[in-house]
Amino acid sequence: MSMLSIRDIDAAYGAVPVLLGVDLELGAGDVLVLFGRNGVGKTTLMRVLIGLLKPSRGKIQFDKHDVTGHPPHRIAKLGIAYVPQGRGIFPKLSVMENLRVGTRAGRSKGESIPDQVFDYFPILRERRQQLGGTLSGGEQQMLAFGRALSSNPKLLLLDEPSEGIQPNIVQQLGALIGRIVEQTGIAVLLVEQNLDLGLSVATRCAIMEKGRIVHQGSPEDFRDEAMLRRYLAI
Repeated sequence: MSMLSIRDIDAAYGAVPVLLGVDLELGAGDVLVLFGRNGVGKTTLMRVLIGLLKPSRGKIQFDKHDVTGHPPHRIAKLGIAYVPQGRGIFPKLSVMENLRVGTRAGRSKGESIPDQVFDYFPILRERRQQLGGTLSGGEQQMLAFGRALSSNPKLLLLDEPSEGIQPNIVQQLGALIGRIVEQTGIAVLLVEQNLDLGLSVATRCAIMEKGRIVHQGSPEDFRDEAMLRRYLAI
């Protein structure tokens, strides 16, 4: 049974259409990786799913709830967490304060940060009193992940987590995504330009082009060079 069902979603910025009839399904434990060139609507879809942009048409159902057009705080309380492109941490708050924001935003009760967060990201325990803005890029990405996981989500939305990150950290993040899904059973929708990272963690893949989903398949399907050249200019 689907945890997330996206049906015929349109969205626009003013008079400019961006999403055109998007359909996707995502179940518990799935890692759906969404590929596509820059500017095709991937981040817009994430913004619609978390409630930052209202769709002009269609329906979004999450965990048996119709969340179409709901505000972000209501969507977060139902169990969707978002790690935006560029990480979006609070640079003038400490690591611990950033993590506590996550506990308050989502399904967690009280302000206790789950022990798992520090199991996944030991560096956050070491840097817990350090200001978020003084962390390295990779550490900030780990903090953004940790903040999202502190909300005890059922679905994790990740927008370009490899952007601006050193290759060795990218590999660590890929391994961590797999570990988190295996241990918690959460679903992940990952927007990613890094083909190797995406294919290493995906259970399913999709390609967006000009606001539409134009191809879906298994990670093995996405190793076809002709298909990649056609849709991604690789």
